[in-house]
Amino acid sequence: MIFQKIARSIIKISFDFSIKIIESLNDMEPYKLKERKLSAMTDGTLGKAISNCLRDNNLSLVPGYESHDLKHVILGYEMTPVDEIRMQAFMLGNRNYTLPCFIILIFGMVLLPSKWSLFFKDFNKGRNAKPIALWSVEEYADKDLSVLQYEVFESASNPQNNINIVSIISYIAMFAGVFGMLFCLPFLFSVSVADLVGAGFPFVGGAILFIGGLNALSNVSRQH
Repeated sequence: MIFQKIARSIIKISFDFSIKIIESLNDMEPYKLKERKLSAMTDGTLGKAISNCLRDNNLSLVPGYESHDLKHVILGYEMTPVDEIRMQAFMLGNRNYTLPCFIILIFGMVLLPSKWSLFFKDFNKGRNAKPIALWSVEEYADKDLSVLQYEVFESASNPQNNINIVSIISYIAMFAGVFGMLFCLPFLFSVSVADLVGAGFPFVGGAILFIGGLNALSNVSRQH
């Protein structure tokens, strides 16, 4: 329980710090104007829902990450540390093969091993939903939110349950990679150079195993 609290605090601090850096490096006035436009939209639209979500969580649009807020609203994931990781698991299953997505999910799996089954469910949910990685606020803000959600999830009634040997090997590689990273993690905080070197290489190897397995699993999902 204590480890879970520490892990969630680490995730939240990391995300908050990243946002502050992005905001400090950009002119935020155009994004504040965009927020005002979203807040003026009709109730029930995606734009209005995004505005309400930002207001309720005391957040602002972040340059380059407007579509991130769009996904939170459409998919129904809250803006909490755990739900942030869950959404990345969904998006990876949804064919969003980006480096930030991989990194955030690995970060979450290392710090929150008790949530692996939940992340896996989100990954499968993403596999069976309509791809939304390229959706933008500008294109969909004035659309009805409930209609968009139906459009995204209507294909979920035909889940892809076919598991072949490549999928099985991919899952084994992912499990082995995360297990290796978890095993090495305590040694990375050691003051001993020998421990750091001895644990550092296996930790990187575990990350490569996980990413390789996830990439193979993603390729399998594209073929169905």
